[in-house]
Amino acid sequence: MEHSRKKKSVKGPRLVFAILTCLPAAAADNRGSSPQTTGWRNNFTTRLEALALLQSFNANLLSDYSATLTLDRWCETHRLATPATVVADRVPDVDKAPTAEQRYVLRVSESERVRYRRVHLRCGVHVLSEAENWYVPSRLTPEINKALESTNIPFGRAVQALNFRRQTLSAQLLWSPLPEGWEMGVASGPATTSSTTLRIPPEVLQHRAVLTLPDGTPFSTVIETYTDDLLAFPEPPTPKIDMPNCR
Repeated sequence: MEHSRKKKSVKGPRLVFAILTCLPAAAADNRGSSPQTTGWRNNFTTRLEALALLQSFNANLLSDYSATLTLDRWCETHRLATPATVVADRVPDVDKAPTAEQRYVLRVSESERVRYRRVHLRCGVHVLSEAENWYVPSRLTPEINKALESTNIPFGRAVQALNFRRQTLSAQLLWSPLPEGWEMGVASGPATTSSTTLRIPPEVLQHRAVLTLPDGTPFSTVIETYTDDLLAFPEPPTPKIDMPNCR
C-alpha cells in the first residue's frame, strides 16, 4: 500500500519513558478519579503517553513472530472487546500483483503463482489494522490454502502450525504525537492545535515483513497498516511513581 504522506522513523523509547517516569508534578494534569471515556485531551502529557504506547506496541510487534497474537494481547490488555480475540474481515474481489522486489524477497520466478489476500483485523468493533499478504501457495499445505481462500481466518492463525518465523523489513510511524526535534527544543512544527481533543489520524504505524518456514524458505510478504483504534481506550491516568533518584 502506497502512502503519499511523509513517514517518520521510529525512535527508541528510552528517552520517552525516562521523561514519563521523572515528569514533575507541575507538568502532570489534575485528572479526575475516573478515566476519560470520550477521547484524549490535546496536551503534552497525553501526546507523550500516546508516543510511548505506540512505541511499546511497535516493540511488541518486532519481538513476536505473529502480528495476530500481538494484537490479541493488545486487545485484551487494553480491554477493547470481550472476548479479546482478533478476527479477520476479508476484503473480497481484490487482487494486486507482486512487485519485482516482492518476487525477489519470496525467491520466486515470474512464472511462479503468488496469491494476494487483504483483510481488516478487528477486535470487537475496532479495526486495528489492514493486512495485505502476498503468498506462495505451492509452499503451503492444501488445508492452509483452502482456509486462506474460503474463510476469514487471520493469516497468522492459518499458518501457525508451520512454526514460521517473521523477519521485519521496515517499521515506520505514520504519525508522531510530538513534532520532530521536540526533545532538543527545535521542533519543526506545533505539537498541539486549538482543539481540546487529541486528533489521531486513521493510520499510525506500518510494518513490512517476510514470513519464512523453519528452514528459511520465504512463503509470504506482508504489509500491515495499523490504525488509530489501537488507542481506542480511555485516556490513561497519570501514574504515581515513586522515583527518589529523580531531581
